Amino acid sequence: MTTLPDGIELTELEDGLQVVTEVVPSVRSVTLGLWVRTGSRDETPAQAGVSHFLEHLLFKGTERHSAIELSEYFDGLGAATNAATGKETTHLYSRFVDEHTEGAFDVLAEMFLQPTFPEIDSERQVVIEEIAMYEDEPSDRVHDVLASAVFGDHPLGRRVLGSAEVIAEVPIPEISRYHQARYVGSNIVVSAAGSLEHERIVELAGRYLNPPVSAAAPPDLSEPADEPSLIFYPKETEQYHICFGAPGIARNDERRWTLGALDAIFGGATSSRLFREIRETRGLAYSVGSYSDQYLERGMVAMYVGTREENVAEACEIIGRELELLRAEGVGAEELARAKEHIKGRTVLALESTPGRMSRNARSALFALPFLSIDEIIAKVDAITAEDVIELARELYAPERLSAACIGPDAARFRDAVTPVSAALAA
Repeated sequence: MTTLPDGIELTELEDGLQVVTEVVPSVRSVTLGLWVRTGSRDETPAQAGVSHFLEHLLFKGTERHSAIELSEYFDGLGAATNAATGKETTHLYSRFVDEHTEGAFDVLAEMFLQPTFPEIDSERQVVIEEIAMYEDEPSDRVHDVLASAVFGDHPLGRRVLGSAEVIAEVPIPEISRYHQARYVGSNIVVSAAGSLEHERIVELAGRYLNPPVSAAAPPDLSEPADEPSLIFYPKETEQYHICFGAPGIARNDERRWTLGALDAIFGGATSSRLFREIRETRGLAYSVGSYSDQYLERGMVAMYVGTREENVAEACEIIGRELELLRAEGVGAEELARAKEHIKGRTVLALESTPGRMSRNARSALFALPFLSIDEIIAKVDAITAEDVIELARELYAPERLSAACIGPDAARFRDAVTPVSAALAA
């Protein structure tokens, strides 16, 4: 039996749907999320973007409510309502005053499982405009270019927004079949946090959610090629938008705490090495940093810098030098202590909001991750050693593992600058 921290309860219904709740006694609100374990990695190339398009269409109307009526209903509650699609999940959520729990659950459930797909042509244009806006933002787009470089043709290498060509042509029956195949009981988690009673949320889930009980199609867990590559997209921009990255660790890997410390030290905080050296000391960039993503069976580690043409070589030289220092010398005691406190502080602050608690619990239920109390998380962070950090840095940031992506005017300038980061990649 799963041991749960105080305040968290988990129930699985007969149709496979899971309900997880967390009581937060100090608030009068509830954050309710309906999550499904499906996203862009579950699409074929011919379906590229369907998960995200479907998320938009959840707001366009049901048999009982038009799109305008839905917006008026939640506005009338003073609620904050939205949705999001990722590579492995899609979710619809609302935050409202606790007295509206049943009504909000009823309407959200209908949106989630019974959309009628009206006004689809106008929403096609909305999503196509969103894709066009994204194409005009190289500082955003380059991260998906890097994912393509790291994962190749694997589904994890595809962007969540998908293809404008697919969105323009995908017929309603295809969208409906995708919805019916993916939004099934064993793929769904109801997560709520705030002023609530667990039994009441379970009762509402049983009353208002009746998902299909067919088995969900499993995600594609095939292995990416793991062949580092360099991708350059030419675009007339003021800056070169540059990313380096490599395969990372899985969502359930216990080293994720160590990776959090490594990221905070290298580029994930304003006191990090990359931020301090490239921005604060040299003034070479406004935006610079590192990050990591975790998925079911693997993840990605990455770093980004946006800089003008004359600074490209120097910025890449600094990245290469800082990576080498990290692999060779590791981290100091003071640096590690600061990174640990950074992780602990960010964790506690995130969990002081009901949306933060709702999201964390939903992901734990969806991916069979342990439900950890704040004290348990702090203990895991405190146990990180300098040896753990350097070992992980040497594994994940080995030069021969690194891929690169860039959007800018001149491919040759970027290729010439890559050598200090990875001589093999430059070759």
